Amino acid sequence: MAEEPKPQRIREKLDVCELDRARMSLLNPALIEQKKNERTTDENAKPVLELMMKEGIETVWDRFEMQQPPCKHCEAGTSCSRCTMGPCRIIPPHRIRGVCGADADLIVARNLLDMIATGAAAHSDHGRDIVETLYLLGTGHTTDYAITDKEKLKRICTEFNIKTDGKNPEQLAAELGSAMLEEYGMMKNTLQFTNRAPKATRELWEKLGITPRGIDHEVVEAMHRVHMGVGADYVNILLHGLRTSLSDGWGGSMIGTEVSDILFGTPTITTSRVNLAVLKADHVNISVHGHNPMLSEVMVKSVGDPELKALARNYGARESILLVCAVRGMNCSCERVSR
Repeated sequence: MAEEPKPQRIREKLDVCELDRARMSLLNPALIEQKKNERTTDENAKPVLELMMKEGIETVWDRFEMQQPPCKHCEAGTSCSRCTMGPCRIIPPHRIRGVCGADADLIVARNLLDMIATGAAAHSDHGRDIVETLYLLGTGHTTDYAITDKEKLKRICTEFNIKTDGKNPEQLAAELGSAMLEEYGMMKNTLQFTNRAPKATRELWEKLGITPRGIDHEVVEAMHRVHMGVGADYVNILLHGLRTSLSDGWGGSMIGTEVSDILFGTPTITTSRVNLAVLKADHVNISVHGHNPMLSEVMVKSVGDPELKALARNYGARESILLVCAVRGMNCSCERVSR
């Protein structure tokens, strides 16, 4: 059997200022100790941070320190670079409007709505991935997943006015998936889960004109409003920020949560080992980070494959492959594979 070629670096590691900082820190152990304690209260993380400083490995704290001091205009939200005639900065008493005529209030509101739209799009697209999986499962286009909580599937179907009598779980999954995908469009003009909100709350939304009409609808309109020459009233901009947030909270995020329960089981109190100590030197450690469970759930199945376990043993690991992942919104490291 031919020997496998060793991996080659595509370029040499750059000798950057972060490494210079680390070399300087090596001369002062007290500085490392101080930074270690300032950066975290987690006793398990402190030795890792100490090692990274000694090895000159860049972390988020190093990059943050190197960005100081921040730009005061960007920090206050009074900087705008939406068009090629910018960036514009509001500097009283003379520079009180950007090239397009936007004042400080409008620029701050537009920047805020931009961030809201980005966050809502990210959360809601996460929900879309999960709904698409439910629909593909129901229509027979994937066999890699299963419906775990069948009772919840029926309850959510009822909420969406889908009849459940005489239908198997796959049929219900296909119908519910299709109905939920419509929540992302513009034809329906309402979101089903907003009916869960108290009546007084929904009446307030209507009064303010912030009742969400569709998940993608609100995100697209948000990006339209922040464009130069479109939204000119900061109050209107901020109100649409509320509507965009509601489209995520009562739309994409809520859909993603409910369908995750249907596919992978409604969460219950369990016991698991967490934190960096779950890593094992004599195992193949696979780390998956992020709160989209579609990949991690398949990985859990994959690491039990006899062929993969044999491959791990051939390379000197123990029989078990250790999968460490952050799932369902948990940003911790947890062992998902039992021996």
